[in-house]
Amino acid sequence: MLIDFFLEVRRAKVPASLREFLDLLEALQNRLAFANMEEFYYLSRLCLVKDERHFDKFDRAFKAYFEGIENLEDLMEMLIPDEWLRAEFEKHLSEEDKAKIDSLGGLEELIETFKKRMEEQQERHAGGNKWIGTGGTSPFGADGYNPEGFRIGQKNGRQGRAVKVWEKRQFKDLDDSVTLGIRNIKVAMRRLRKFARQGAADQLDMDDTIRSTARNAGYLDLKMVPERHNAVKVLIFFDVGGSMDPHVRVCEELFSAARMEFKHMEYFYFHNFVYESVWKNNIRRMNETTSTWDILNKYTPDYKVIFVGDATMAPYEISHPGGSIEHWNEEAGATWFQRITDHFRKVVWLNPLPENYWGTGGSLGMTRQLVNDHMYPLTIDGLESAMKQLSK
Repeated sequence: MLIDFFLEVRRAKVPASLREFLDLLEALQNRLAFANMEEFYYLSRLCLVKDERHFDKFDRAFKAYFEGIENLEDLMEMLIPDEWLRAEFEKHLSEEDKAKIDSLGGLEELIETFKKRMEEQQERHAGGNKWIGTGGTSPFGADGYNPEGFRIGQKNGRQGRAVKVWEKRQFKDLDDSVTLGIRNIKVAMRRLRKFARQGAADQLDMDDTIRSTARNAGYLDLKMVPERHNAVKVLIFFDVGGSMDPHVRVCEELFSAARMEFKHMEYFYFHNFVYESVWKNNIRRMNETTSTWDILNKYTPDYKVIFVGDATMAPYEISHPGGSIEHWNEEAGATWFQRITDHFRKVVWLNPLPENYWGTGGSLGMTRQLVNDHMYPLTIDGLESAMKQLSK
């Protein structure tokens, strides 16, 4: 049964290995989950999924395989050997329990009666002294009282049916094949971190305070430290207008997440390709520009540079002087881009187009070559790969 479940998880593109499957089997043998679908869900996810990006894929696989089996009552309807039932229940019975069961005619009669009740009962039952349910005195059920019976579906005072947590799919925005939202952009960007304490000392240093107070014969001696910030310095260049209009939302989300994640971040805009100037205000971009030379002189080589654009244009816009469709550029875009990659140590390009659209020729191929093939799609997986490249 579980081999087919493991294969279903693999078909959902969750990279679970045979070693992880064996860990799950060992956990089940040690009774870390028993006859409870919710417990088994969390246990199997813990063993088989090692990256939260794959939680949603696992949820879909779990639902596809186990839909319809919700709790112990559903499992009992499956063909479970009588010998297994007897051995499992007897293992947890004390001598006093066995004596009470004997008063009902013995364990075998109790099991047979339970199976008959399961077959006869067609609906949920609460209260009473016969049917399997809750809050009554039947030998079978939960949250009731009968000293000589089975407890069904109750643990630590919990009531009701198992919650089908895998159908909630709380992690569907973490799928590494989907485009980004602010939440998962921030998760991916956290790979590019280098913390340092900067600014005024306004945060309590608990460890140093304890040590200092102990050395001071118990008199409180507060020690403060500056707040920790991500010390990585980032430059982001956004392509705007034209073919980038359909990607405005994802670029806004990327911009918003980056501003929250990086203390040292500067941004600029360009259209199609970078030339001798860029700008920060799109409304005034014809009058208020920043020289690309100024950027090369102002920002040190340790800045991480990110270009965001679809790299879709006429090839001559990159390769020839005068190629810009908005103004006459004295030098080719490729020349300016080469100056940028020569100055900054780490440069990547994020492309909102799906990777299978890129191809190897045209403007996209030229851009990939200029960026030394460090072009990545705007997905979680692509952004994480870009952050990994920048952090090397």
